[in-house]
Amino acid sequence: LCEVCWTGIILSCLEKLSPRANLILLFQLNVALVYVLILLIVSCFSYLYKNEIQSIDRQAFKGLASLEQLYLHFNQIETLEPESFTHLPKLERLFLHNNRIAHLVPGTFSHLESMKRLRLDSNALHCDCEILWLAELLKTYAESGNAQAAATCEYPRRIQGRSVATITPEELNCERPRITSEPQDVDVTSGNTVYFTCRAEGNPKPEIIWLRNNNELSMKEDSRLNLLDDGTLMIENTQETDQGIYQCMAKNVAGEVKTQEVTLRYFGSPARPSFVIHPQNTEVLVGESVTLECSATGHPQPRITWTKGDRTPLPNDPRITITPSGGLYIQNVNQEDSGEYTCFATNSIDNIHATAYIIVQALPQFIVIPQDRTVIEGQTVDFPCEAQGYPQPVIAWTKGGSQLSVDRRHLVLSSGTLRISRVALHDQGQYECQAVNIIGSQRITVYLTVQPRVTPVFASVPSDMTVEVGTNVQIPCSSQGEPEPVITWNKDGVQVTESGKFHVSPEGFLTIRDVGTADEGRYECVARNTIGYSSVSMVLSVNVPNVSRNGDPFVQTSIVEAIATVDRAINSTRTHLFDSRPRSPNDLLALFRYPRDPYTVEQARAGEIFERTLQLIQDHVRDGLMVDLNGTSYHYNDLVSPQYLNLIANLSGCTAHRRVNNCSDMCFHQKYRTHDGTCNNLQHPMWGASLTAFERLLKSVYENGFNLPRGIGSNRHYNGYTLPMPRLVSTTLIGTETITPDNQYTHMLMQWGQFLDHDLDLTVAALSEARFSDGQHCSSVCTNDPPCFSIMIPPNDPRVRNGARCMFFVRSSPVCGSGMTSLLMNSVYPREQINQLTSYIDASNVYGSSDHEALEIRDFASQRGLLRQGIVQRSGKPLLPFATGPPTECMRDENESPIPCFLAGDQRANEQLGLTSMHTLWFREHNRIATELLKLNPHWDGDTIYHETRKIVGAEMQHITYSHWLPKILGEVGMKMLGEYKGYDPNVNSGITNEFATAAFRFGHTLINPLLYRLDENFEPIPQDHVPLHKAFFSPFRIVNEGGIDPLLRGLFGVAGKMRVPSQLLNTELTERLFSMARTVALDLAAMNIQRGRDHGVPPYHDFRVYCNLSSAQTFEDLKNEIKNPEIREKLSRLYGSPLNVDLFPALMVEDLVPGSRLGPTLMCLLSTQFKRLRDGDRLWYENPGVFTPAQLTQIKQTSLARILCDNSDNITKVQRDVFKVAEFPHGYSTCEDIPKLDLRMWQDCCEDCRTRGQFNAFSYHFRGRRSVDYSFQEDKPLKKAKTLKTVSSTKQGKYFNNATLSSEEHVKVPVSNDFREFVLEMQKTITSLRNQPNNMHVRVASLNVCKCPRGAVGRGFFSLASLTCMKPGLAYMHNVIFFFLKTLSLSIFRFNPAIC
Repeated sequence: LCEVCWTGIILSCLEKLSPRANLILLFQLNVALVYVLILLIVSCFSYLYKNEIQSIDRQAFKGLASLEQLYLHFNQIETLEPESFTHLPKLERLFLHNNRIAHLVPGTFSHLESMKRLRLDSNALHCDCEILWLAELLKTYAESGNAQAAATCEYPRRIQGRSVATITPEELNCERPRITSEPQDVDVTSGNTVYFTCRAEGNPKPEIIWLRNNNELSMKEDSRLNLLDDGTLMIENTQETDQGIYQCMAKNVAGEVKTQEVTLRYFGSPARPSFVIHPQNTEVLVGESVTLECSATGHPQPRITWTKGDRTPLPNDPRITITPSGGLYIQNVNQEDSGEYTCFATNSIDNIHATAYIIVQALPQFIVIPQDRTVIEGQTVDFPCEAQGYPQPVIAWTKGGSQLSVDRRHLVLSSGTLRISRVALHDQGQYECQAVNIIGSQRITVYLTVQPRVTPVFASVPSDMTVEVGTNVQIPCSSQGEPEPVITWNKDGVQVTESGKFHVSPEGFLTIRDVGTADEGRYECVARNTIGYSSVSMVLSVNVPNVSRNGDPFVQTSIVEAIATVDRAINSTRTHLFDSRPRSPNDLLALFRYPRDPYTVEQARAGEIFERTLQLIQDHVRDGLMVDLNGTSYHYNDLVSPQYLNLIANLSGCTAHRRVNNCSDMCFHQKYRTHDGTCNNLQHPMWGASLTAFERLLKSVYENGFNLPRGIGSNRHYNGYTLPMPRLVSTTLIGTETITPDNQYTHMLMQWGQFLDHDLDLTVAALSEARFSDGQHCSSVCTNDPPCFSIMIPPNDPRVRNGARCMFFVRSSPVCGSGMTSLLMNSVYPREQINQLTSYIDASNVYGSSDHEALEIRDFASQRGLLRQGIVQRSGKPLLPFATGPPTECMRDENESPIPCFLAGDQRANEQLGLTSMHTLWFREHNRIATELLKLNPHWDGDTIYHETRKIVGAEMQHITYSHWLPKILGEVGMKMLGEYKGYDPNVNSGITNEFATAAFRFGHTLINPLLYRLDENFEPIPQDHVPLHKAFFSPFRIVNEGGIDPLLRGLFGVAGKMRVPSQLLNTELTERLFSMARTVALDLAAMNIQRGRDHGVPPYHDFRVYCNLSSAQTFEDLKNEIKNPEIREKLSRLYGSPLNVDLFPALMVEDLVPGSRLGPTLMCLLSTQFKRLRDGDRLWYENPGVFTPAQLTQIKQTSLARILCDNSDNITKVQRDVFKVAEFPHGYSTCEDIPKLDLRMWQDCCEDCRTRGQFNAFSYHFRGRRSVDYSFQEDKPLKKAKTLKTVSSTKQGKYFNNATLSSEEHVKVPVSNDFREFVLEMQKTITSLRNQPNNMHVRVASLNVCKCPRGAVGRGFFSLASLTCMKPGLAYMHNVIFFFLKTLSLSIFRFNPAIC
């Protein structure tokens, strides 16, 4: 085509131009043709035929990875290098015909995986034995049907013109090797020279290869080994390691042959036997033969014998023999041959043995058979199907012989049961259960009949509305149907998600809070059930008052644009993430970090809209925003006036989301924690609360002083050097393939650290994956436009695919009032980030860090204070409930992972299987304790049980962390820095510091093994084997389908952890395969940690050295006390240039460990500081006097993680007493019966706690029904005069009434008016008895509780009761009479607090 094109141009031009012009044009055309030729070569096609090419360099086509067609025919090529085409993976056509090629080296075309047509005909090919490899290749092409190839023989003349593919070894007189001289056994001593003879003949001449113990010997690796020309193996200077079984193999293109096995025995002084070959577990089919190899050496030579099972002699069976080398050989294996076999090696010195199993595989057999079922549409149906065999059969279900529908409704449980949720009409039909293993399969059929239901119809429909900006609006919509329809809402085609902005009521009404212009549009109400759906729509218009001002011409347009661009980017991200399955590691990361709590979403959105607005205004101001590096001299009026800042704050939502705490309910706050952490410190209620800014040890460091990260400008110099790319730091300094096991601590040390971290901090990430300016995805544009802060990939990075230039990364959301949004505060405050969790160790990872999260996971149906549970396993214990909603990160590939994510108190519960197992343990622990408390206190209502249990679980976590885990992490030196607990200090802020969350506590990443071990009850691998870490991310299906949580938990406490070695930091499962998916660039956890530190303005490592009283470092040699490895210091120097530039995270990781700890000195300083604050600043810390009774505290200190495992695993019966320490199984393990238990009887209400001595029985008004800190009665009706009150019955407690148990049979009329005189007389008697107990009363009144009761009720229980309650006015009147008499006593011991109810 190009030749025709150029010919046409030349002819048409030459006709019209002068001769001189013709010459000029021809010159220009020749230049153009050169460029065209270059273009063709570097693109998909390369035409190099007819060029007299004689040879091709092995690097000729390097870098042309996309080349598809290569034409080299009609040249003079004589030879081809075997590496010439290795760089062309996409090559489809290779034409080499009409050249002078005579010989081809084997493997010349082996890398051409995409080949479709190969031409080698019309060459000078010599068809001898050396070319048989090409014949096999051509046959492979012909059989596959995917490729065509042509090659013909030129010599010898008798087969000239024959296709190479038809040539056989017999025609070429190729001879299979034959051994002509074999080696013999030999005995040697140290320093001898040994010759093993091996000669062979064949055509072509055979290659001689020597094997030792079935492994090929490498002559290059051991200079003592030499292969002589005739094939003889010479071993010089023999050593003990040379002993073993040797075998010679002769090999050519016609085949291969081996000599008999010979033994080299090494004799020194008399030596005990040692195994050369250990027997290995072997699987075998019935009827086949099997050999268990066993060989030993020693002096004298050991004798080999075998036993079976409990060391009984082998049966006298002609099928069973022992080979000359000592192996056990069994012919025609049957099922009875399965079992354990022991090989004994015995000489006069000693006797040793080794064991192995023969596993005989069996055909599947059904043990549970499914039955036909008839169900109503929309219900859930189970078809149980179980089979046994060996290997354990896999259960597969089909429908009508075809694969089941690929959706989340069809689920095959780990037991083999087929569960079809929300059955539809088209589910009716025949289903087949197949049990399959490698031996064979069995099949059984059942039939499902589905009865139909009714489609949804609307009971109320919305209509068009116009509302004022800033108001709340409710749009009605409700429907009916069978089954009951579910209502969802779409805005302009995008589904509305529950948030602080939008709320869908149970009836289906949509509430929009704080309506803005961005909320205008068409809203569609969709009612769905399993039968179908119906929809109706309306248009919402928003009336916005005129807020424009002459002096601020850019404010209004910038607000509108900011709201539009931020919401567009957020909605685009939501649509991308939640309307389809994750497509890349970027999606997995975004889903993993996307806030689940609506209030969090709205707070982050507000900050981003505010910041985006001011950035847009700044763009309109010519001089821009000028801020000095210290951030102290900026005047916000230079950009926009104060009244407009308030306008921006209001419209963005910043003002609306300033939280106002309420700590007035002292009856609750004195005893229990709030879910969001507020009101712990009563003087500073927001300290440690969720959705507040991280604290800081040092002032933040930003490039412009207040919000731009260090290194965001690639040309910016720091101390004379640019900052390195985080990815380069990771590949140079952090990533490792080498793992050193920890000889002291198990992998549970890492797992508890991660579980604890998820109780302490979670940074709110930007809500959008796309930049606000134009909506382009951050991973595609690779810029730093908000919220993008991409991790750039260095040139020649070993892992880049498809030309990617960056890894996905977005900035954390700012706190409103920091960074750019701090203009709201009339000054510049450095950007701060939001901690989504409470800072306290309060089990928020179990219960959530907001009321919204807590409500999601509580089981309100039972009113027993339980947490929701999911499917129940065969062990009888439940798993976590499944999360509902759109596809999640756990369902990125339905073929592999059809199970949705589990729902827990922390949204990261599914990150990896070990973490999910821990969440399952602690959710079960809550329900276990709650069930026991209800048995002990049947009068407690659901709320009381829930909060008491939550309080106990939080205390258990605190105790395990500080008594069992931290001493191993901090060591003796760190625990001294932590110090003893001296009581609550209200002046200590327990908030998590940015440095701790972003760098220091991420040291746990260096403790992660690249493999999650899964062990059975004998601590052997389960049939499904262990799981590589990159396959354990977001994989709850492995818990459901592959044995539950027990194998994973045993793999955590039964396997050594990864030792933190400065030169072996993060394993490559985290740096090269994090969240990996096919055909995408995986993420790099180390690079992300470094980038996050810069995003958060975390100061460099040097600043924290000074903070921790370490020496200042001006050169890298100054770091030698903390970083002893000179190679690491040299790498740091090469990367950063100056020690003042080094990022905090990598420097903390490469510090040498303080003896006895797992931390370097700077890291120990940061962690001990944070954990001391967490303990001392927590008013409800478990050791703080008054939080628990002494008896209760004693029980909590019995808690151990071993006990939690015993109580809440499926069937773990043996553990170490300290599961963080490595122990040998079974000697270092104890049975669960020997592990101390928590005695919950200390939480049982008893008469002594009531402090009533029986005098106030008439005023005890208790119900077995609902009672909580908010309501003391079952109904809110005024107390009538004649109201009959229930009183306690006479029990074995005698005169003390039981605060827990009430009698419904005995009733006492309470005197209200007529019997008042008698009542007063009774009270005088009571006071007289109290006078005799002044000391006891002093103790009781000194510990008064301050309480506040609901409206219309008055508190009772001014002594320290176990469960404070409040009473109604009628009964409160009697109560106040008692209070009056007591108050009139002239005893100085009654020091009443005026705040007492």
